[in-house]
Amino acid sequence: MSRQFLSELTILLSILLCLATPISAAQPSSDSDPLAQSGRGRELLLRGEYEKGLEQLDRAYRLFPLNPTFKRTLAEGYAAYGQHLLKLKRYEQADETFSKAVELYPDDPAYAGLRGIGSYYLKKYDVARYELERSRQQQPGSIDVLFYLGMVLYETDNRPQAVELWEQGLTLSSGRKEFREMLEKARREMAVENGMDRGHSSRFDLTYDPGVNTTFALAVLDVLEAAASRVGAELGHFPQARVPVAIYKRDDYKAVTASPDWSGGVYDGTIRLPFGAFQEVTPQMRGVLFHEYAHVVVFDLARGTCPLWLNEGIAEMFGRAQYSPAAMKPGQGAGRVVPADFRKLEGSFSGLSTAEASLAYQQSYSLVNYIVTTYGWHRISEMLTALGNGAGIDEAVNGTFRDYGLSYDGLVREWQESMERSVAGK
Repeated sequence: MSRQFLSELTILLSILLCLATPISAAQPSSDSDPLAQSGRGRELLLRGEYEKGLEQLDRAYRLFPLNPTFKRTLAEGYAAYGQHLLKLKRYEQADETFSKAVELYPDDPAYAGLRGIGSYYLKKYDVARYELERSRQQQPGSIDVLFYLGMVLYETDNRPQAVELWEQGLTLSSGRKEFREMLEKARREMAVENGMDRGHSSRFDLTYDPGVNTTFALAVLDVLEAAASRVGAELGHFPQARVPVAIYKRDDYKAVTASPDWSGGVYDGTIRLPFGAFQEVTPQMRGVLFHEYAHVVVFDLARGTCPLWLNEGIAEMFGRAQYSPAAMKPGQGAGRVVPADFRKLEGSFSGLSTAEASLAYQQSYSLVNYIVTTYGWHRISEMLTALGNGAGIDEAVNGTFRDYGLSYDGLVREWQESMERSVAGK
């Protein structure tokens, strides 16, 4: 589901930039002329040179802080730049930029809403809810505020309130498919989870089907706490938000996740596990728990932009460290895919057969294992951080391995050559 924010502020900004000051002011005769600086700043913004444009607008505003045109134009510039940063998934910078607009106009519902959206993507749920609620009080019919406030409520285990907001949003804008998609998802989950029992640990909030052994459910939390320590230490990252976990019986798991038969767990913002019939944590189950928790950290670091082969390869590394059948060796199976087209493994595995999925996971694991054993976990962390800052996978690999002169395709070729040597027994 796309969550790209498209605001009416973009249209407002264009109008303000064109009309706030005569075009002739855009040709300054002196750097100390605030009209010239404001005009130059607006022109730079319209060309997409946001930082340079904001610098000019800020100078004009500081020279005449009581001038309402300079103040409003600067705030709209921050809003436009923040939206640009959101599209690039540079969420920290977007949040900082929206905060500057809010500082200029603390009571403006549009800027409060934008900051709330930025905070949502950072999983700063308390700030996001506060700002979005403020915005909603003054703009109760804002579609974007209704959607993102619903997302905050949904992800903080307040599904009924989220459903209510999304129903309002769908009434106001029946063409917005994200409302329908989230309503269907939330209602499906609520139908299964309303009667579930609950448990907690330092990092996790657990729900589990009636009839699931409570001692077993709490043992699952203990393993997840161990996974959080291990994965966090290797990747150098510990997510701040609490992680929801749900344990289902198999039928309920399929009803909620619509996962293929080979799925042993899912992370979609909640760690969902089909473990309801078990009484104790087995080694294989421990591997699944480490695997799924790794997805939590990858998602948080990469802001949901990680190619699937890298995401699953990292998760497999942690899962197989806990449980790895003898048939699963680092290079086994990789040689059967010639050439190894990782670009086709960047999307979903859900349409694959059991055999195809097994091979995709094996190949993903094999490449990540090669990267870790050859270059170290810190290189994986660097790649994920770059992805989270808006880089594509090619840019992320190039930046991470620039000291080695390796590109994305070059890294894959290096791995392939290593696998060929391994198969040949060299």
